[in-house]
Amino acid sequence: MNLLYSNDKKGQYPPSWYAATATPLSSFDPLKGEVRADVCVIGGGYTGLSTALHLAERGMDVVLLEAHRVGFGASGRNGGQLGSGQRADQHSLEKMVGAADAAKLWEQAEAAKDLTKSLIEKHKIDCHLKLGLAHMCFNKSDTAEEHGYADYLSERYDYPHLQKLDFDAAQAICPSPAYVGGSLDMTAGHLHPLNYALGLARAAKDAGVHIHEGAEVHNITQGTPALVQTGQGSVKADHVVLACNGYLGGLNRKVAARVMPINNFVAATEPLGDETARVLARDYAVADTKFVVNYFRLSHDNRLLFGGGETYGYRFPTDISALVRKPMTQIFPHLRDIRIDYAWGGTLAITMKRLPYLVRIAPNMLSASGYSGHGVGTATFSGKLMADAITGDADGFDTMARIPTSVFPGGSAMRSPLLVLAMTWYAMRDRLGF
Repeated sequence: MNLLYSNDKKGQYPPSWYAATATPLSSFDPLKGEVRADVCVIGGGYTGLSTALHLAERGMDVVLLEAHRVGFGASGRNGGQLGSGQRADQHSLEKMVGAADAAKLWEQAEAAKDLTKSLIEKHKIDCHLKLGLAHMCFNKSDTAEEHGYADYLSERYDYPHLQKLDFDAAQAICPSPAYVGGSLDMTAGHLHPLNYALGLARAAKDAGVHIHEGAEVHNITQGTPALVQTGQGSVKADHVVLACNGYLGGLNRKVAARVMPINNFVAATEPLGDETARVLARDYAVADTKFVVNYFRLSHDNRLLFGGGETYGYRFPTDISALVRKPMTQIFPHLRDIRIDYAWGGTLAITMKRLPYLVRIAPNMLSASGYSGHGVGTATFSGKLMADAITGDADGFDTMARIPTSVFPGGSAMRSPLLVLAMTWYAMRDRLGF
């Protein structure tokens, strides 16, 4: 079963609040015939668009191929949160890669945040970027750990921007009976993810990138040049970039063994009106400490955009609203009767360690994916790292590529059932408050 078409109509954005409120972008023609390029980028999300934009700005001839529409995948459907750090905390990274590389990864994460903000400013992308992201905790133990981590970042990484929230401070931001404390990062923030992707596409087009939509890649023949084939055309390119994330399919077995697609879901309520202050008293984004994270924020038209719930099969559930309403009402019981106007699913990609997988598949073929729910800044920055590597500076790419990335047990046939077992265990821990 092809995930490109399992849950979505060909060449159409899902019926999300993002698609309903996006600044329209005219479609790009499919690829027809054989073309030549310096670089062929496969995938029109943040990773591919950032790679293509940065290469084109350096004078390279770039062709970008997208099976549906630019921003069609996770880049146009996610929670819109631009966070600090990597998906794993610095304690874990230090154990995993050592102190030196952990420090480099922290610096890269900060650079990713700054790059995203600078691209929005430089290209005048109207994506409603707002600063402020709170991390909320369910109990005193988690709160103490969160506050200790804020101290650690300040002392070890010279990062004093994580404000510790006690019960009253947390409630002043998000008056949910579920939360008892947390932290607030005013250098992180939230945005309209599809408008951000479309803005990157406009910038890439203006820089000279040849974008083709409706151009699903069926085969890649490695070589110099490499040959990338679609149903109606082909690209001969000196370099190839895989930027497919959860929609890689069978294009590369090495990547597919380490990067697994999963589904996540978001709902948009009706405009909240007088209920706003009982949900978010400040216009910040929120993510919490559950393993299957709840994440939410207000839209610019005053809706609650709430993300929660994961599935691991190919198909989305038939009633996404009901799936998301369950965790939403656990956090906000008074919203149990609120109308949900939009509910949609998306396919992202995770790795075993919930860290991105960057790899040089061949001397002239790079891949970046597996952002594990931390992709707004990381995917944008990974695109720049691949552009840097192609143009002669591979240091940043190699730092990310040194993150150890395990193969999922059982390969592609068994990874999903095994993950379901693991996630069932973590869901039970969430319910019991461990």
